[in-house]
Order: sequence, then C-alpha cells, then structure tokens
Amino acid sequence: MAGTQRLRGPTWVAGLIVALSMVASAAPQEARREEAPRGYGDVRAYISRNWDVLTRSLETCEVLVDPKVPERSVLYLPRDLPEPASVQQLRQKCPQVRIQRLPSLITGPGQTDVQAIDPPGLLFLEHPYVVPGGMFNEMYGWDSYFILRGLLRDGRRELAQGMVRNFFFELQHYGGVLNANRTYYLTRSQPPFLTSMVLAVHDSLGEAEKRAWLTEALPYLVRDYEMWVKGEHLAGDTGLSRYFDFGEGPVPELDTHARYYRDVVGYFVSHPEAGQPYLREVDPDKREATGTSPVFTLQVCERDVGTTSCTAMKSFVLTQDYYKGDRSMRESGFDVSFHQGPFNASTHHYAPVDLNSLLYKTETDLERITTLLGRPAEARGWKERAARRRELVNRYLWDAQRGMYFDYDFVAGKRSTYEYATTFYPLWAGLASPEQARAVAGKLSRFEQPGGVAMSRQETLTQWDYPYGWAPIQLLTIEGLRRYGQGPEADRLSRKFLDTVAENFRRDGTIREKYNLVTRSSEVKISAGYVENVVGFGWTNGVFLELQHGLQQQEPARRVGRKPPPPRREQRPSQAP
Repeated sequence: MAGTQRLRGPTWVAGLIVALSMVASAAPQEARREEAPRGYGDVRAYISRNWDVLTRSLETCEVLVDPKVPERSVLYLPRDLPEPASVQQLRQKCPQVRIQRLPSLITGPGQTDVQAIDPPGLLFLEHPYVVPGGMFNEMYGWDSYFILRGLLRDGRRELAQGMVRNFFFELQHYGGVLNANRTYYLTRSQPPFLTSMVLAVHDSLGEAEKRAWLTEALPYLVRDYEMWVKGEHLAGDTGLSRYFDFGEGPVPELDTHARYYRDVVGYFVSHPEAGQPYLREVDPDKREATGTSPVFTLQVCERDVGTTSCTAMKSFVLTQDYYKGDRSMRESGFDVSFHQGPFNASTHHYAPVDLNSLLYKTETDLERITTLLGRPAEARGWKERAARRRELVNRYLWDAQRGMYFDYDFVAGKRSTYEYATTFYPLWAGLASPEQARAVAGKLSRFEQPGGVAMSRQETLTQWDYPYGWAPIQLLTIEGLRRYGQGPEADRLSRKFLDTVAENFRRDGTIREKYNLVTRSSEVKISAGYVENVVGFGWTNGVFLELQHGLQQQEPARRVGRKPPPPRREQRPSQAP
C-alpha cells in the first residue's frame, strides 16, 4: 500500500502548532446558553428502546455485518466446539452466511496469526450482546462494563449476565477478554473491568443465586488477571503493568481508514524530533528495506509570498516499534491521544495510571469474592497483591508536588508530565489515600468544562484529548469523587454531562460516543484517527442512566434539609458459610 500526501508548509504546520498548544485557561469556560430543563424522560425512553436496537444475536443476519472492512464477513467457531443449534438455525435464516472454524486451538493471547485468517470475521459467542453502535457492530471489552451498568439499571439483568458469560467464553476459547469479537482482535484485550462486571451482576442477584455466580466466575477472573501481570504485559522491572498488543504491523481494521497512517507520517516528517524513533526514509524499489510495511510517498512544500518551493518526492515507512505502540494504544482504548507521545506511539513504553488502578481494583475485588466464598487464605493473598500495587503506584505514578497521578515511561525512566483525566482513576478504584484524593480533587478545575470533564488540556485534534469528553471518564471521575466525600463536585459534573447529552439529543434525536465539552456539542472537528462521532451509543446510554440515578440518590435528603448520605465505602464482607 502506497500513499501520497502533499504537505503545505506554513499553513499545514501552523495548524499543528495551534493543535498542540496548551489550553490557556485552567478554569472551566462557561458556555453561553439557556438553562436546560432537568427532566430527562424523553432521553430515558430513547435509551430504553435503543437497547433492543443495539442488541445482536444469531437470530438475525445483521450480527455478521462489519462496516470496518470491505470483505463479506464470516462467522468463525472455535476449533473444538461442536456446531451449536443456534448456528445451524443461522444457516437456514441466512443462506449466504459463511461459517468456518478457526485454524487452531487458542489458549492465550497472541497465539494465532490473524493475518492467516482470511477473510476476517465474527467470532461466535453464545449469548446476545449489546454493541456500541454504528461501525462498532461487535461486543467490546471495556464498553461492555458501562453498557452493563445501564442494562442493570434498566432491569435487563438476563442480557447483562449473558454478556459477562460471553467474556467467560472468550477466555475459554479465544485466549482472553478480547478488544471485541472479531478475528483481527485476537491479538489484544482492553482495559480490565471483568471483576467489576461480575460484582455488578452479583449485587443484582437474589441471595440464593449469588454464591453460585461467584463460584462460576472466579476461575475466569483469575485467568484474566494473570494475563496482565506476566510476560509482555509487564512494564519493565517496575512491578507494574502495561498495555501490549501481540500483533505486528498496521491494524487490519483500519483498511477503510488508511488515511490515518499517512497523517501520522506527515506529522513526523514535519516534526522530525518526534518522529525520529518511528519514521524511516526508504527506497521504495528495494523491498528488503521496507519488508511488509506500507510505503508512504510525500512531497514537502514551503510557501512564500508568490512562490512555492517543494522538495523531491520522498518515501517513508513507519517502524515496527511505532506499529507496536499504535496497536497497544488500541488495547488501552485511548485511540487516539497524545498523552503517551504523538499519536500515543509510545503506549507500550508506559506503566499507565488507568491500567494499574484497574488492576488494583481487580485485586481488591478478588479479595472480596474469595472472602464471600469462604477462602480466607486466597483472600489474604489478594489483599497483599493490592497493597504491593498501591506501594508501586505511589512510587512511580504519584507526583506529590503536583498533586496528581501521571503515567511512568519505564523505557526513559521518568514520569510523564502530561495532565490527563486518568488521574481520577485511583479515586474510583479506592487506591488513593484521603490526602491524595483531596489533592487530585483540587485539580478538577484543570479538566472541568461547561459540559463535564475533558480528557486533557492539550488540543491535538485527536478524539481522546481536549476539548472532548467521554461518558466512561465522566462516570469514573464522578464516582471517584463521591467515594471520597466530594459530593457537590460530583453532582455538578453529573448535571453538566447529563444536560449536554440531553440538549444534543433534543437537537438531533441521537446519543453520541463523545462530546465537545467546551461547546457542549456533539459536533466534533478531528483530523487524526476516527473522525466520526458515532451514533448509538452503548456506553453513553449506560452512563446517562447511572449518573441520573446518582443524582436521584442525593435528592431526598436535600428536599428535607438534611445532608446527603455519606459516600458508599467498600465494606469488607463477612465470610460466607
């Protein structure tokens, strides 16, 4: 694959300089708008109907559609699984469907050459599931936690529990909790929320069902955890973990978004210091110099008054280290941002705050689960692991002077200075001390905007940086603040984001994956990565319901002039009989 891009010097570069400039004001900007009504009945009705629109199962042919790749999709079964009755019925309903088996058994991540699975296709799952929407027509890893929260809030426990069992199936047959159930995702996972999903379902069950559910789940939870704490997922010798994709080269799902890699090359050509580790000039006629990497041919032009001068055409490839970082970024879910280098190309070099906070919560969740199951020795082991991770997070990721958590570049041996909204994850996970939580809460103004919490203070024209905000980060931040007694701040942020979603819904009848939280709008201007603002949208639906519920929990006390109830603290459960 070859690409040609004409770079217009001053105009193009100036745009990038503006894009990377620091947002000047630390205080939240106030949008000019009329006060929105706080009734959300119309939005809730849409969400309730939309669960059915976004649900996929083998009862319909649309489950196979993949808008991200041009080939007609195939349904793949695990190598050793007898053909289920649901698949036999699908053959009758959808005569055009192709059903094949994976070429080998899979017991761990990265064991299969996904390039050899041609054409790419959908991986079979046993139970119906909710998709995000639009081009994301499969069951995603971390999306599903926020979707599940909404399903449970809306009384759809059977669907929610079935989705968790689908993740158990992935662990058993596909080697791990996948980015999503497509063959090209067999090389990576997504942020670990599985214990949180299991406990959310557990807390919705009757007493007679709870123990059986935890007993069923525990082996899968341990297996998922173990993937993150060994081998390639270790962040050097820090004792912490990192994101890592086991695949090589460009990601297959970007076939219809190939412009992205051309844009990356163009940026690195104009910013040679940033591109030095990741860009290499080549002779395109010498295949041994380029291997299987796509070659991008560019001509760099400089404009002066009345004249334009251009260099000769030059050819470049992105290095394999770049592609490893690019793939690992997609495991993190933050595709695309600049918080781990330009285009997050250094993701695999970092021990990130978000991942290690989630693993701390996984460890404390497993302590709770094993205690409930009457396994005190195992519970003590999980408690010790969590204590050790807290110690390492404080050593590598906590900046006491700045009062925030930052990712740690274990390759360079230094902590990042990029302020990112993942600094609130340790509050949600219960990892922060009360003093650390107060310090982080004191930095809220650096992220808070008229519509909620923006991802960063850097405008990079990518979707996971300023001025954009996403439903999952709103929920984790707000619940983290509530956990440490910051109720007024949590309420204020909840109203801001709920009103943003509701106002845009009333304008165009849709709920989106992300919002510009400065303008409080679903209109986005993104020049690198996924430029669409996808309609649906699974996790926004779920978070909307949870944030509204959180506000409703505070209202009764306010109406009678009492203080709201204190934030819920995680209790150490008594041992089950």
